[in-house]
Amino acid sequence: MKVTRSLAIGVGHYLPERVVENAEFTRWLDTSDEWIRTRTGIERRHFAAEGEKTSDLAIRASEMALADAGISGNDLDAIVLSTATPDRTFPATAVRVQEAIGMRRGFAFDLQAVCAGFVFALGTADAMIRAGSARRVLVIGAETFSRILDFNDRATCVLFGDGAGALILEAAEGSGESSDRGILATDLNSDGRLANLLYVDGGPSSTGTAGVVRMQGQEVFKHAVLKLAETGGRALAAAGLEADDVDWLVPHQANLRIMKMTASKLGIPPERVVTTVEDHGNTSAASIPLALSVAASEGRFRRGDLLLMEGIGGGLAWGAVALRW
Repeated sequence: MKVTRSLAIGVGHYLPERVVENAEFTRWLDTSDEWIRTRTGIERRHFAAEGEKTSDLAIRASEMALADAGISGNDLDAIVLSTATPDRTFPATAVRVQEAIGMRRGFAFDLQAVCAGFVFALGTADAMIRAGSARRVLVIGAETFSRILDFNDRATCVLFGDGAGALILEAAEGSGESSDRGILATDLNSDGRLANLLYVDGGPSSTGTAGVVRMQGQEVFKHAVLKLAETGGRALAAAGLEADDVDWLVPHQANLRIMKMTASKLGIPPERVVTTVEDHGNTSAASIPLALSVAASEGRFRRGDLLLMEGIGGGLAWGAVALRW
């Protein structure tokens, strides 16, 4: 049976120039490089420069993805940009990207599911492609989380960084088998009862301020390992595949221990896990596409490789996507 698949045709990323090593936090916090590395695996992260916006990062990543795909902005039908740190309350940060890359048709919008945002954006783009409402979709994860951190809270401020990643999907005909290239299955979830485990304590209709990140770290950790393993397993099952079929696990880069424990629960060996958290920190919606683009630029993915991407964030929201490269 012939089906429409969402094929990955281009990928790109961008990181701000400023690199913040763990040691920088010791100037004003009771912490240490060893404490941060041991608990998170993070060694450094990038922070956006003054005046550098989420859209600026997204544009640079998108330009790289377009070049990789060999197409122009006007060849796109849609942009789905996932971010929890938009330039403005409105309009969508995606329309700034649309203008900058010369996309003069189609539509662009933002999507917010925090650290699970890129997975949700992929699921949304895949649904649009399968429905026939778009043929080529630019999917972006971009964040300037340094703008919403409490730098006196050592439990959160050492975790996050800024960056952007982008992936271009194109409609292609598939056989309906698990051997098809492109997105094979998605699994998306949320549970609002857990919203207070990870949130920002501000917003336009509540405080009139941007607010800062608040987190119950141990509770989030506990939920993350279980839920990521479960959603990854469901996505694979929906595609008619098993963990042994996975060539690369590309998880949300939040915490090295979470990634290792999730891979172990899924039965995926550590050498098949893409990790960039040590250099990027947690870049929220940008973390998966950043890791994806870095690994692709290093030549780690081969045509036909099965990738399992998964993420969890505030909401709590979590999900996974099985994609054949």
